[in-house]
Order: sequence, then C-alpha cells, then structure tokens
Amino acid sequence: MNDSDSGLLSPVRAGTSVEAATSDEAWLQALLDAEAGLARAQAELGVIPTEAAERIGAIARAKAIDLVSLARRSRESANPVVALVADLTALADPETAEYVHRGSTSQDIADSAAMLVAHRATGLILADLERVAEGLARLAEEHRDLVMPGRTLALQAVPVTFGLKAAGWLQPILAAEDGLRRVRAMLPVQLGGAAGTLAGYVEYARPLCGERYPDELLAGFARALGLATPVLPWHTARVPPAELGSALSVVSGALGKLAIDVQTLSRTEIGEVSEPSGAARGVSSAMPHKRNPVLATLIRTAALQVPAFALILTQAMLAEDERPGGPWHAEWLPLRDCLRLTGGAAATAAELVAGLVVHPDRMRENLDRTGGLILTERLAAVLSPSLGRVAAKALMTEVSAEAARTGRSLRETLLADQALAARFDGEDLPALLDPEGYTGAAGRLVDRALADYRRRRKG
Repeated sequence: MNDSDSGLLSPVRAGTSVEAATSDEAWLQALLDAEAGLARAQAELGVIPTEAAERIGAIARAKAIDLVSLARRSRESANPVVALVADLTALADPETAEYVHRGSTSQDIADSAAMLVAHRATGLILADLERVAEGLARLAEEHRDLVMPGRTLALQAVPVTFGLKAAGWLQPILAAEDGLRRVRAMLPVQLGGAAGTLAGYVEYARPLCGERYPDELLAGFARALGLATPVLPWHTARVPPAELGSALSVVSGALGKLAIDVQTLSRTEIGEVSEPSGAARGVSSAMPHKRNPVLATLIRTAALQVPAFALILTQAMLAEDERPGGPWHAEWLPLRDCLRLTGGAAATAAELVAGLVVHPDRMRENLDRTGGLILTERLAAVLSPSLGRVAAKALMTEVSAEAARTGRSLRETLLADQALAARFDGEDLPALLDPEGYTGAAGRLVDRALADYRRRRKG
C-alpha cells in the first residue's frame, strides 16, 4: 500500500481486507487480468495463438508496472488503459506484442476491471455480513425475553425486548445481503469495441471465425474473469455500476441503523449496552474517564458517506453517444469509495456485534425511571371496555400529568384517588404495572426472525 493510500482520513476501512482488494495495486492487477482474460478467450477461439495468450498471462503482473509512472501518463488519455497497454506491449516479446489488446478499446478493459474489483471486494463484504448476521441472531436468541424500554422520538414509549431489538437489526442486514448477492451475481464483463459494435474484434477474427464469434467471445471472456455475460455492450448503459452503488448504499444503511442504536444505548445516562473493550479503544485525548463507542462511530461515518458516492454512480447514467466524456471516468473513485466504506463498515460491525456487552440491570433501572408511566397504554386498554377507548385514554393522560406534577409513581397516583383505584377492582394492579408482562408478541416476533434467518442459511 503506498503512503498516499493509507486510510489516514478514512479509518473505517484502514487495514481491512477490502482496502487491499480495492487498492491502486489491486485495480492495476484487475486491468491486467482483464487483458489476460481477453487473450485467453481469443485463444480459445483460435483468433490468437495459445502460446501468445499464455505469455500475456505470464507478464500481466502489477509488480512489473511502475504504478506512479502509469498514473501520471494516464493524464494523456484520461484513463490508465492506453498507457498500460503500452507498458504491457513493451514487456512482451515482439511476436507476443502483436496480440496484446487485440481489437479492444480502453473502456472494455477499464469497465471489466472495475467489475472484477467489485466482484472480489463484494465477496469480502458478504463474508463479513454473514458474520454480522450470525452475531445478531445469537443476541436475539440469548436475549429473546430481556425487557428494556422502547423509545419513540427519543422518549420512553412502551416496553420492548432486547431480543426484538437485535432481531430488528438482523432483518435489514439479511435483506441488504440478499440484494448485494443478487447484484454481485450479475456483474458483467464489458466488450463492445470502439463504439459498441465489436467491429475490431470481428475484423481481426474474420478469416477464422463464423457469425457466432461475438457470442462465443463474450461468453469466453466472462468465463475467464468469473463475471456475467451481458446481453449487449453497456458502454453508455451504466446500470451495473449504478445498481452496485445502490446495493452498497442499502448495506451501509442497514449497518448504520445498528451503529446509531448502539451509540444511543451506550450513552452515559442510558448505559444499556457497551462496545467490546480494547487496550486503547475509545480513549479520549483529553478526558481519562471516557471510553467512546468508536466502532459504532466508524460504521456510522461510512453509512453517512456511501449514499453520496452512490449518487454519482447514478448520475453517471446520463452518458451521451457511444462513449461519454466525463461520466464514465467519474465513476471510478466513487465506486471504490462505496466498496471501501461499506466493506470497512461490515468488518467493523462484525467485530462490534461479536463483542457487544448487554447490561440487563441498566435496562431494568431505566424501565423504572418513569415510575410506571411506561405502562399507561396498557392501563388505558384495560379501562377501555368500561369507559370506552377515548375516555380511557383521556383519563390516563390526566393521571400521567398528575404523577409528573407530584413526583409520585403511577401506582401511588392511582391508589391515592379512591374512585380511580376502584376502577381497577378485580385487577392485579402490581401485575399490570410490571413491564415484563407487557411486551406483546415480542417473543414470537423474535422466533419468526430467527426462523427466517435459519431458513435463509439452509437455503
């Protein structure tokens, strides 16, 4: 990794496997792999000698290319392929040089390399998402019935369970994983020649191949790179990068939801979960007592950025003619940033979930913080058969205001008014005011989520 690509300003991806898979060196190797794959596909069809394809494959190594020189010479053509072909040709013997980049064009190689990098990087991302999902399923199962405050608009609402909370994190991860897997399976090679007609490829093969040559070359090139075969060249039909960016946005968003909840639940005044500890993790440069939720922070930074980069990939769909000047070139860095940030977030989330510490005592303490007001919805429902829903809700609104004004608990407020207390004759008031008994279908919903998770994994 060169010094200018160290991740200093993007710690979420620094040192991760996806960073290496999307580095300048990795991208250069993908460009060379595309050239070598094209030669192999042409050799299979007899368009170039097999020995020439083998020699091209042997010399197509990133270490043989001066990366800095290549980058600087790329300014002359606005893409790195022209200079790369010159370097690759210079590395070849005179006979082999005749078959380098035969009939091809820069965009064929650049687009195919981009899809190859994306395919490799998304494989790493999906592996980390599987780890995240496994950890969340474990948390959901272990804490299926652990009661905690549910919060809406930042305030306590009604009791929920931490198992349901974890299951609620799990489902978006699984959906995002499915979406990314579908897109990954469809990442296509690019082969169109100068203007999408494959004319150069066909002309070189004219004496040797029949009418099926373009189909066979496309299929062979796709096999060589392990990518999908497109129906048509997509020089200016930029759906593959746009769909990939969209899928990565959904993944980062699902991870970001997990992260922002962990940040909230880690607040000093809440303290219901905490991140896994490390020797120097979360330390403050100024305050010795602090242990910041840095893993969640890293994930959230990625989730905030990925959609913006993905937007550029969508905007690049406005590509004129048979090759645009600008939109295609504008995709490269945003695509890499989408992959890197999402990959870094997935790896970080796997670490976070594996070591997340749950604090049941703080959950119970917070449940009791409102003095029972978290159960007013339940009491209103109990009174509805005798008072009607509207009147019951209005009454409990008055009781809640009285409890807040006097500082008494909900139970004390109810029992202080004989007429009000009489409305609960025959009811077990302590049981009604126990949060453990008012979690609705939370347990069954967790079971549904876990059954869905297991079904997906078996499938």
